[in-house]
Amino acid sequence: MKDKNSLAHTVWNCKYHIVFAPKYRRQIIYGKYKKSIGQIIRDLCERKGVTIHEANACPDHIHMLVSIPPKISVSQFMGYLKGKSSLMIFDRHANLKYRYGNRKFWCRGFYADTVGRNRRQIQEYIRNQLKEDFMDDQLTLFEEYDPFTG
Repeated sequence: MKDKNSLAHTVWNCKYHIVFAPKYRRQIIYGKYKKSIGQIIRDLCERKGVTIHEANACPDHIHMLVSIPPKISVSQFMGYLKGKSSLMIFDRHANLKYRYGNRKFWCRGFYADTVGRNRRQIQEYIRNQLKEDFMDDQLTLFEEYDPFTG
């Protein structure tokens, strides 16, 4: 029962792995705005009663493992999160308005998957996502010279 939450007449355990990206997969969320965007997302989740178990901002997308109460659908929550965070990001960082016209910071759509008994594996995946991306980048780097002929 320690992993369960409750509402007035409901006991629930609804965890989701959610991935979403900025418009055109720009790598804006990883630079100087990472801390600010993270704080905005945490504040908005707290307002809706959503618990963030694990989150990571990769260069061009965000992974989150969250518990969403059953009174809110996943699509309703994501519409709220992406809509309000866009407005808050543009309010805090006015210079981004010119790059992202029409006040749309996030791209359309998101990925959501329910989390059952494999919660630990998904948490580990989110934690190590940056390491895996870095290793993939290292494997695809172009060699300046031919290692066999010099």
